[in-house]
Amino acid sequence: MKLRKLLIFCISSLLFSVVAVAQDVTVNGIVNDESGMPVPGASIVLKGTTKSTASDFDGKFQIQVPSNGILTVTFIGYTTVTEAVNGRTKITIQLKPESQSLSEVVVVGYGTQKKAVVTGAISSVKAADLEKVPNGRVEQALQGRVAGVTIASSSGQPGAASTIRIRGITTFGDGGNNPLWVIDGNVVDAGAIGFLNQSDIESIEVLKDAASAAIYGTRAATGVILVTTKKGKSGKITVNYTGFSGVSSPAKKLDLLNSTQYATIMNE
Repeated sequence: MKLRKLLIFCISSLLFSVVAVAQDVTVNGIVNDESGMPVPGASIVLKGTTKSTASDFDGKFQIQVPSNGILTVTFIGYTTVTEAVNGRTKITIQLKPESQSLSEVVVVGYGTQKKAVVTGAISSVKAADLEKVPNGRVEQALQGRVAGVTIASSSGQPGAASTIRIRGITTFGDGGNNPLWVIDGNVVDAGAIGFLNQSDIESIEVLKDAASAAIYGTRAATGVILVTTKKGKSGKITVNYTGFSGVSSPAKKLDLLNSTQYATIMNE
């Protein structure tokens, strides 16, 4: 009887040890970017634990994990990737560059900066804000959205240009007070921005002080308006449609003269 119990105990212990060994696998992997180049220094962590390793100069790594474990791979400037082991011993992980969120960066004259480190007087208007209210021209989209910027319509005609003043009047005369317009790095005439479709704009930055606009020289004395347009992105094709409709009616209809009354008045 004792021998039978001992035999059962030994067999059970052997089975449990085999299962335990089968649950852990040594994973040899490599971390690459989109172009297939190795990513050194990437952090590989077993999800739910503190067990981790890092990729070497060739992007290779080795880690012992459960066969059903999940690896989390992170690297600065790339999106985080989670990869299930599923009993595999060799894994290739591809990291994709992290898309730069416009809500976290500000376009300046020489590139982009994080909003937290910008010291100049820069105001930003994003595409989401522009799409809320339809406007006939681009400059009208800035009205009431940027501090220190005054916009006035020079005419009631639809599509007419507006007068823009950044931090007031800086010189005598009308022509010298217009801000400098820069669209995707190209300086354009203020009167030519009417061709730009508001739906094509990704963001608008207004450079209001000398520190932020110094790169443009004396032309930026009255401020700079940087316009960044939307560009194509990798992935599936998407089609978006935005439409606006409305009805205009006069607040009060005037009583008009008929032909007889008009002739009588003209003859008086």
